[in-house]
Amino acid sequence: MFTGIVESTGTIACVKRRSGFFTLGIKCSFFDRLSLGESVAVNGVCLTVSELSGGTFFADVTPETFSKTSFSILAATSRVNLERAMSASGRFGGHIVTGHIDGTARVVSVKNDGNSVLFAVCVPEKLSRYIVNKGSLCIDGTSLTVASVSEHSGPCVVTVSVIPHTWANTVLCERKPGSIVNIECDIIGKYVEKLVSLSPGQNSSVMESLRDSFVSYH
Repeated sequence: MFTGIVESTGTIACVKRRSGFFTLGIKCSFFDRLSLGESVAVNGVCLTVSELSGGTFFADVTPETFSKTSFSILAATSRVNLERAMSASGRFGGHIVTGHIDGTARVVSVKNDGNSVLFAVCVPEKLSRYIVNKGSLCIDGTSLTVASVSEHSGPCVVTVSVIPHTWANTVLCERKPGSIVNIECDIIGKYVEKLVSLSPGQNSSVMESLRDSFVSYH
């Protein structure tokens, strides 16, 4: 699990097409703290470290992930947002981020607003039901608060307000109108939707299980 608080930016060293999958090589500042098999969110996508060599970690990417995320437009020297998986003793500075991308969005505008930047993206209509004003949205692995959501039918335009620190220390500052970004909606909304869609009997059973689990935990 991740929190959407970007730890560092890295640079794509290589994008290798192999038989049936792709491999990304990424140079990063915390290379010496990585271990084989651990998870790293790369522009919000959860990847597993498969090799470590010369300041670069390598991660395999399935064709499905490669085609359904912004990885398809990455090239050598591209900068990416990086976050290692959250430790049990860590602070929860952002929101619950799984690293499982829901889709991509296109940047429609980037405007200065005092000391912040209003960053607007066009999100696929099927994802709009999971996005609410003042809720959380992960864009390229960055936890952001929704400032506004368009109410008209069709593609949903979502605007977030990016503070100076986040703007200066993530790759969002490189995005321009037309850029493609990875989107992960807040998972809490998906669970609520699932529970609401259950029949009364199913819903009751699920809630009893959750209650029993909570009691056992405490």
